Amino acid sequence: MDVTERLPIPPAPPSESALRVRARRAGELTANVLSNPTTLTGLIIILLMISMALLAPWITVPNTPDPTQMPRDWGAIAVPPGSPGHPLGTTNTGGDVLYGVIWGARTSLRLSLIVVSITVTVGVAIGSLAGFLGGRIDEILMRIVDVFLSIPELIFALAIAAVLGPSFRNIILALAVVFWVKYARIMRAQVIHVKQNEYVDAARVIGDAPLRIFGKDILPNSITPVIVQATLDMGNIVLVGATLSFIGLAEAGLAEWGVLVSEGQAGISAGRWWASTFPGMMVFLWALAFNLLGDGLRDVLDPRTETSR
Repeated sequence: MDVTERLPIPPAPPSESALRVRARRAGELTANVLSNPTTLTGLIIILLMISMALLAPWITVPNTPDPTQMPRDWGAIAVPPGSPGHPLGTTNTGGDVLYGVIWGARTSLRLSLIVVSITVTVGVAIGSLAGFLGGRIDEILMRIVDVFLSIPELIFALAIAAVLGPSFRNIILALAVVFWVKYARIMRAQVIHVKQNEYVDAARVIGDAPLRIFGKDILPNSITPVIVQATLDMGNIVLVGATLSFIGLAEAGLAEWGVLVSEGQAGISAGRWWASTFPGMMVFLWALAFNLLGDGLRDVLDPRTETSR
């Protein structure tokens, strides 16, 4: 027997673990996002606003039992910015604008997170079911989605919130009912596209169960457009929510940007611009920041775009 046959066979070089591959891809994704100036700008604005929302109880000292309600200073009605105790001025009812702006960030963060969580969960579940099973189930679910999509988002949300009554909780419910359908359509289209790939057919051939195929091969490769849409909706939901609050569908005195703009609109003609301008700027910056971040994520995550190539 040849001596070499008795020598131990050297082990194969270790391949890169799945965890390292994911970490490397996450690092590349982060680097690509941060290399885009507009995306980085949006991310910085988002981080600043989230920090302000989380630190609201420590930045301001609430004078009411409910910190989400703006404190009233009836001895300082419509005072301009820079007044003692009111750096951003007050509204026509003595509401402190700075307090409303800071706690409005917390209210907007809570609104967007709750609505996006509900809509993504419901939309992904229904879209996945329709796209994966197909047939009559797909037909029925998509006709329901078409009914919801046939009504403009703002009008539909306005009608639901008006029927339920003026309440911030009802605004959350109205937006959740309206926004889930787009995720269902996006997810269905992605699942139908991904399940036609060869690696899905290979998984069926080797005997993988349908749920394992969906969870291992289809869902991870279908979720990217949903992430991008959710990022964009984080800004859009606050914009629509502020619109509903502006027309009186939230509780009076709520520390929310739309409510502040509504309280301040009566003083614009008299030169009292600050009560509407500062909260209006916050709504604009919030929507702009998430749109910048969403566009950047779409450029990085979509392999068909020139930026990612």
